[in-house]
Amino acid sequence: MNKTKLRIGEFSQLMQVTVKTLRFYEQKGLLLPDEVDEWTGYRYYSIGQMQQLANIRNLQRLGFSLDEIKELFEENSHTPSIKKLSEKIKETEKELRLLIARRDRLLNWRDSRKEIKTMEKFSIQSLPEIIVASHREVIASYEALGPLCVEKIGPEMQRLGCKCPTPGYCFTIEHNKEYKPTDIDIEYCEQVEEMGTDSGIIQFKKLPTIPKALCMKHVGPYDRFYESFTEAFRYMEEQNLKIAGAPRTSYIDGIWNQENPEKWLSMIQIPIE
Repeated sequence: MNKTKLRIGEFSQLMQVTVKTLRFYEQKGLLLPDEVDEWTGYRYYSIGQMQQLANIRNLQRLGFSLDEIKELFEENSHTPSIKKLSEKIKETEKELRLLIARRDRLLNWRDSRKEIKTMEKFSIQSLPEIIVASHREVIASYEALGPLCVEKIGPEMQRLGCKCPTPGYCFTIEHNKEYKPTDIDIEYCEQVEEMGTDSGIIQFKKLPTIPKALCMKHVGPYDRFYESFTEAFRYMEEQNLKIAGAPRTSYIDGIWNQENPEKWLSMIQIPIE
């Protein structure tokens, strides 16, 4: 009986696997061609190797790595032992818990973003007590804030092992007694899960609850904050509201995820009574 030989292209087409994948399996020593023509270099596969390839694909779907599958084949077994199956089940359960936790964080983040995107221009909210990593510095202009966060504050927080809740919450407080287009005395705060050890760049502190804050969206670059503050204080005067603390400017979309400054989204939060 003549043995059926399939060229690599035919084998690829019948098994719905790319030639690139077959060559990769060959390099891994996982599925070698049944025959290689010494003159032409053509690779041929046998009918029996169809089942071998099917076994590889089934094991991959079950979460087995190519190295694990190769080890099985070297042991002349295409079926994992009960012990290995139990280990893979435990691994899968662990991955499932991580995926569920990731999904929940993403859902919370998405819902909070939806709330921000759809809320009215003005709203009154309470700001809960939080722990923040804080950095205060005099910067040349608002344009210097992005690089300061990316190049200095972010790396230092990472070095200190800061863990930030999702969705993140960061804001600035200005300490100038009057408007200054340059030499802005600004404090950057980012919410963290727990108090850490202060460094020369980062200080940790707990900020108390703010029972009521007027919140307003600001869309656009930071040098136009004055437009939103003007509108916010006009609204406060109309509603007979009084400022009760230092305003915060919270950053949602900025240079880190949106190149166009006209699409930067910030939230002005003014404590009121």
